Amino acid sequence: MYRIGFFPLRLGLSPQVTRSAFRRVFSSSAPAEACTSRKPGQNQPSSASTGCQPASAMRQPLRSAWTMDFWTCRSTWKRAGLNTLRCLVGCSIGDFSVLWLLQTYYLDLGMGTIMAASMAGGITTSIILETILLRRGADQLSWPMAARTAMGMSMVSMVAMEMTENIVDYHLTGGQVNLEDPQFWMAAVLSIGAGFLAPLPYNYLRLRKYGKACH
Repeated sequence: MYRIGFFPLRLGLSPQVTRSAFRRVFSSSAPAEACTSRKPGQNQPSSASTGCQPASAMRQPLRSAWTMDFWTCRSTWKRAGLNTLRCLVGCSIGDFSVLWLLQTYYLDLGMGTIMAASMAGGITTSIILETILLRRGADQLSWPMAARTAMGMSMVSMVAMEMTENIVDYHLTGGQVNLEDPQFWMAAVLSIGAGFLAPLPYNYLRLRKYGKACH
């Protein structure tokens, strides 16, 4: 059995290979502007073929987000999608856990209070998860630095994700958690999918235009 941080794996691979695979998946150390990164000696593709901004353009004025080619960089979409997915996992764990806990034991709080508490719980678990990934992943930050970096993530992205999840869930289930009802799980899948899509364009925008990731 091999162990990557705190994840045990039973694979016929060397520890170096498994650690490398883990860091490639969860690393946030890739260049923020993925479209401008080039390997040494690699020919730079044209902007027309990739839709991405060449490295030399970094010294030019920022490209307008109102142009169509601004939104066609595949590598930036991939990086923004990974960042959003990491945030989604953390937010969903806290959101649904708090929602279930309060509805089970503190139903008299009222649905508005329960929904607000579940949003706060989702943001908290997202920050905790990101702190762990920054510490155990390729970044290898110290715990204090990882925590500060995680808390500096885009709050706009996390709030938009939480609000969308809760609005969709409330519309479909009335905010009721019933683990034995298949409709609850279908609603959960739809609300999580909506929570992923809602902040994705915003995360792409920050990454593409300003080189800033939410993670």
